[in-house]
Amino acid sequence: MENLPMSTATPTGRVLNIQHFSTHDGPGIRTTVFLKGCPLRCKWCSNPESIHPKPELAYNPNKCIGEKQCGVCLKTCPESAIYVVGEGDRADDKVRINWDLCTNCGKCVPVCPPEALYLFGHDMTVDEALAEVEQDSPFYRESGGGITVSGGECLLQPDFTAALLAEAHRRGINTAIETAFNAPWSFVEKVLPHVDVVLHDHKLTISERHKKWTGVDNKRILENIKRAYETFPDKTFVARTPLIPGVNDDEEHIRAVLAFIKPYKNVVDYELLPYMRFGESKYGFLGRVYEMQDFNPPSSESLARLRAIIDEAFGRSGKPTQA
Repeated sequence: MENLPMSTATPTGRVLNIQHFSTHDGPGIRTTVFLKGCPLRCKWCSNPESIHPKPELAYNPNKCIGEKQCGVCLKTCPESAIYVVGEGDRADDKVRINWDLCTNCGKCVPVCPPEALYLFGHDMTVDEALAEVEQDSPFYRESGGGITVSGGECLLQPDFTAALLAEAHRRGINTAIETAFNAPWSFVEKVLPHVDVVLHDHKLTISERHKKWTGVDNKRILENIKRAYETFPDKTFVARTPLIPGVNDDEEHIRAVLAFIKPYKNVVDYELLPYMRFGESKYGFLGRVYEMQDFNPPSSESLARLRAIIDEAFGRSGKPTQA
């Protein structure tokens, strides 16, 4: 937490990027503001650049034009973390990054003409973020959309998230968040008053398995979810499971989540998000190893079977049947 922007009267947030025309981050067409920083280490994470709270250097070797044509970054790096493999007439003179030496200072980024080097994350004010969000306001009116704040974990920047959503409300914009609820309760109760729709994960219900695959147990997560349901009955909640074959694609998990959410009328849906390998290439750009190379998306048959269980529990009204 010490690496995130400090709370001020007009808080700033560390933003990863702002994505326009999102259709899977809440109702209608939405603009999703992705924030940096996440306390989980999910092995399937498709946004590894969102995990660490500080801005991070990334390097796409496919864009590098090589030492012979450029090489400015080699002279710019104060830590000598950028180097070239081989000498002389080697055809491949693209630079490499020693990630152990790199401090993410970003000095190499502005001197890279092909933009092979770039930083993930920058600080923005509420007004700066909303200026970009409001570019899509005509689509909100037509579709019932709005702003969604995601991550990383948006609850780890509670001052900025709360201020951003409060100002969005003041401007007549529907608000939503995507969260795993692994944050102090004081952060949750600061943000949720300004949220219309809460999209939250139920990754795994068994604590030991949750820790194995995400790096933490789910005690605080489940406590926060239940407390949020009960403390904010006027909010709309949508439970979600990122469905990973061999990890949580079993009926036991799906039925356990349904049993957890069924007593609460403000939980209006339970969605399954099939695992995809969209973020695999970004691991290499960040100098990390992707650990899920042997995993594939769930089959259409498995997905249909599990969704049928959810449909049966929710019924035609879209609300859970009474326990």
